[in-house]
Amino acid sequence: MFPAYSSIGLSLIISIVACVHVVRTGREYYWLLLILIFQPLGAIIYSVAIVLPELFGGGRAQRAGRALSAQLDPAGAYRQAARAVDDNPSVYNRIQLATAAFDLGRYEEAERLYRESAEGIYADDPALLLGRARALIELKRPQEALELLQRLHDLGEEGRTPQAALALGRAQEALSNLDEAELAYEQAALHLPGLEGMARYAALLSARGREKDAEAVLADMNRRVKGTPSRFRREARAWRDFAASRVREPA
Repeated sequence: MFPAYSSIGLSLIISIVACVHVVRTGREYYWLLLILIFQPLGAIIYSVAIVLPELFGGGRAQRAGRALSAQLDPAGAYRQAARAVDDNPSVYNRIQLATAAFDLGRYEEAERLYRESAEGIYADDPALLLGRARALIELKRPQEALELLQRLHDLGEEGRTPQAALALGRAQEALSNLDEAELAYEQAALHLPGLEGMARYAALLSARGREKDAEAVLADMNRRVKGTPSRFRREARAWRDFAASRVREPA
């Protein structure tokens, strides 16, 4: 019996320490609910998302923490990024705020932040060019996005990422440049993590009357959904369903 009581006591102590950290560091109070309701898992999630990145300060740990925090509460990630900009309006902090705004669907704000940050030595920064291009695509301004993506491509390898290929495909498709869009989507489908690139590629192939090719991509997506880790499966299924709704049924 004693080991069981010890486990309960340790779980409670960890949760209390995590709650104290939440209050003392001024974190959002939804963390308190998460920690107290889901003991000890809530405290573990909080430690991974907040405490460990603070302790170790490494770029990879900080990015992982921000990604997990943003996934749990996008609005909270936006508020945190806004406070960081108020404290220090550096280009890095403004990029984080623009990313958080984009994730909330605040595309006009994201576009403005990316545009205002892309000055001086940052005029050709790949993250700023791609971020602004993505926001412009969502704002139905594909020609402006295409001009930025062409500048990004001219930077060389650092501007020719799978994410850039996906954005290029979307801009070209919106401008009815379907040959160029297909080439870009094909690259995104081959190299972009997740299923969005494949979904948009399959949809375009179907729209161009290439049903067998589209069905082959969709079949590959179905196989990949089954092997997707559970925490990413919902998003994977959403993109699979997006493609399936656009691939025509065989006659």
